[in-house]
Amino acid sequence: MTDETKDAASEPESSNQEKRPDHWATGDEAMTGAQKSYLQTLCEEADVEFDETLSKAQASRWIDELQSRTGRGRDH
Repeated sequence: MTDETKDAASEPESSNQEKRPDHWATGDEAMTGAQKSYLQTLCEEADVEFDETLSKAQASRWIDELQSRTGRGRDH
């Protein structure tokens, strides 16, 4: 397997390619404006309540969950 064919999940924990939200140095900070905007849209589409108090890490996990529910953000 070449380096190009490895996915982020196979990278060692020290890799900076993609970190889980739990490992973000700034994960406990307030969500970004972009996260807030996108999350509001996803919440409307999934008919769930939007929580504006989420941290960056919490918002990222919730975005992943709602993308799964709504089908948004999937590669076609």
